[in-house]
Amino acid sequence: MTLKLRTGVSCADTDYGIALLDEDSGEYWELNPTGAQVLRLLLRGGTSEQAVRDLTDTCDVDAESARDDVRGLVEALDSSGLVER
Repeated sequence: MTLKLRTGVSCADTDYGIALLDEDSGEYWELNPTGAQVLRLLLRGGTSEQAVRDLTDTCDVDAESARDDVRGLVEALDSSGLVER
């Protein structure tokens, strides 16, 4: 899966993770450090399974939970119109 931010969505690192701004609507979303870690990997061309492995390597989480979290994040970003696949 190739993931990229939709045109009109900007991304900025924060002290707590990443902030995403939809410049068209003025709405913004803040991702915590773990969500930011996953998003950065996916935007660099990584796969969902690579994101799962990255989470299990760096966080105290099992593969099934990490897989659910990655899937949930991608679905939320997609349904919010922030990303394109």
